[in-house]
Amino acid sequence: MNVLVQELLRGIPDGTEAARVLIRLVAALVAGAVVGVQRERSEKPAGLRTHILVALGSTLFVLAAAQTGMASAGLSRIIQGIATGIGFLGAGVILKLTEEHKIKGLTTAADIWTTAAIGVAIGLGAIGIGLIGAGLAWVVLGVMHRWGNPRKPKGMP
Repeated sequence: MNVLVQELLRGIPDGTEAARVLIRLVAALVAGAVVGVQRERSEKPAGLRTHILVALGSTLFVLAAAQTGMASAGLSRIIQGIATGIGFLGAGVILKLTEEHKIKGLTTAADIWTTAAIGVAIGLGAIGIGLIGAGLAWVVLGVMHRWGNPRKPKGMP
């Protein structure tokens, strides 16, 4: 029974370090939600839950590696793996509509990738950078799209 308890509690930091881990995980949740709420309101395929999970998952990968004492070279490989893996996730949301000759989902793929980067920053302890990144992503997705895609008046081709 003692072995079971030890295994279940293994890796859980105590005291101040536990507070740091919890703060980073909550910050990742909030940062993912900032981006995800905007995408949810825009009725995009990847919304609130997806962005929260991407940010949280990226943070968990980094935290788990750092908490187990992984060297910086190993941590670097973890981050490279996150960037690559999220690229595959993003590729899954890109859709080419052959009859219309349009590609859809590039912005969604890019915002998922950005959300992973935000999670990595937070996992590394750069919470401020991660939250600033989430705020800037929100501005790009929520405000700047109006500049890039001016709406055509009704009846115009």
